[in-house]
Amino acid sequence: YVRLMKFLHQQQFTSTPLQPVLFTGNNSLNPLLVLWQKLFDIERKPRCSALLALCVFLLCERHRGEASDWFSYINVLPKSYTCPVYFTDDVMAVLPASLQRQAFVQRETLQELYSSKIMNHLLLYLFLSGHPSRWAWCSVNTRSVFMAHPSNDFLSGEDVYALVKAGFNDVTGCYEIRSIPGIRRYQQAFINYGSHDNQRLLLEYGFVAPGNPHSVVYVDEGKTLNDKSLKQKMKFLRENNLLQNLTISSDGPSWRLMTALRLFSMPQTLYHQWKSVLLGQAICEEMEEWSVSMAERLCQQILRGTTTSLYKVCTCTCLQSSKMIYSLFSL
Repeated sequence: YVRLMKFLHQQQFTSTPLQPVLFTGNNSLNPLLVLWQKLFDIERKPRCSALLALCVFLLCERHRGEASDWFSYINVLPKSYTCPVYFTDDVMAVLPASLQRQAFVQRETLQELYSSKIMNHLLLYLFLSGHPSRWAWCSVNTRSVFMAHPSNDFLSGEDVYALVKAGFNDVTGCYEIRSIPGIRRYQQAFINYGSHDNQRLLLEYGFVAPGNPHSVVYVDEGKTLNDKSLKQKMKFLRENNLLQNLTISSDGPSWRLMTALRLFSMPQTLYHQWKSVLLGQAICEEMEEWSVSMAERLCQQILRGTTTSLYKVCTCTCLQSSKMIYSLFSL
């Protein structure tokens, strides 16, 4: 705590009503500052992404240990994370299909970062082995907030990452976090992650919320249809962006899922009415009954798959991961 307070005062943190206890939250770290202060000779080095700049910065400063000006901040970061990029293959295998695909995409993104020239040179220079960029990437991904910066010639892609802060006040000239209902003295302050389901929370932040009111089960688009004669409908739905986020919650099938099923219930001869169905036009009673029946069959398929997955989870050697994955299947 003493180290952290000294560090914050050195960074011009002057708030007396607000004091850090468990979490830090009052020192902004943005990629442009990183580039200027620590990492690159801008005139000679190629442009890199804001994400890469922050990851390289964290690795450099962590390697410096107590000699780093940022040691007090880095010292309170987790030493490892519970995001899917840390999962072993056997744990990945029991993830829900939709989350598994996204987790593998996340792995590929991390591998691209790890394989970049800048990261390779850094790891060789610091004699770092293993996959330390995984720690850096998760530190940024789980703790950064959106912060728009003016365009510049030093970074490639969007410069929208900032660690720890939430919004800049042009009037006060300060970056601020404000609580609408107010915070009592000695009460812990929290940042709202938003109305995310457990799959999203696990993928991006490495945790799940038991009893999450926003929990949903994702329906794999391949399960909604296995009749090759209806490929045209799949194409039509995909073109209208209605094959993503097909979900079932405790309230029942989502509007997107039922809309897709209603389209599947229609004969090819009614092609001219497909667009109307996407806009909410009612269908005949027979087609509606077929759509509801199909939704019930999907639920039964998911329940059978869930039973199998939960059995695997119960025998998983990683207890912490097992508890998190168990929550992914719960509504």
